[in-house]
Amino acid sequence: MKKIDKIYEGKAKILYTTEDPDLLIQHFKDDATAFNAQKKGTIQEKGIMNNRISAKIFEYLGTQGISTHFVKMLSDRDMLIKKVTIVPIEVIVRNRAAGSMCRMLGVTEGFQLASPVLEFCYKNDGLGDPVINEYHIQALNLATDAEVKGISRMALAINGHLKKFFLKLNIELIDFKLEFGRYHGDIILADEISPDTCRLWEVGTGNKLDKDRFRRDLGNIEEAYQEVLRRVTS
Repeated sequence: MKKIDKIYEGKAKILYTTEDPDLLIQHFKDDATAFNAQKKGTIQEKGIMNNRISAKIFEYLGTQGISTHFVKMLSDRDMLIKKVTIVPIEVIVRNRAAGSMCRMLGVTEGFQLASPVLEFCYKNDGLGDPVINEYHIQALNLATDAEVKGISRMALAINGHLKKFFLKLNIELIDFKLEFGRYHGDIILADEISPDTCRLWEVGTGNKLDKDRFRRDLGNIEEAYQEVLRRVTS
């Protein structure tokens, strides 16, 4: 499968058309951004690591009955995916308080939530991906009520599967971001699942194994991603 035309370039990935109109190639970059791209940098071989980690997780979720856009890995940085129309809503699933939740609600980082929290954000970089609710989604025609309910069910199911998946690797899933797309009338999981989109803390030590090491200048960024890759693929 060959790349034909570049149709999209984001902060971490590039999408290319292929000879099959139903399939795209998703290319993972080493570029790193934080705080709505106010902070920029490079994490060496991040694209390679995130491609491999995402592929393994998509494969696992597929065995658990979760439909995704993943087809197969093509190379170190390239993944063959189904062509979807992205729903312009980012879904954040939280198991412990961290990041913006602490700033918004004044809770201590790491606070154990009594139940998982779902947050919806309007996918718009220019506006800083603001938090929205079901009423905004309905008023702006971003998704149907049935789609929102389906996305919510899928997000919570994915959370359950991934918490178990990572716990077996001695990693706690603190929170993570999901994106979904429309594919032939169905809603399926899209984008990536990696240390870029998840907060992952080592059980016992609380050592951060995710992009917070870049956000907060904690050092050992590449080593953290490498450790996640090692555990996921071992």
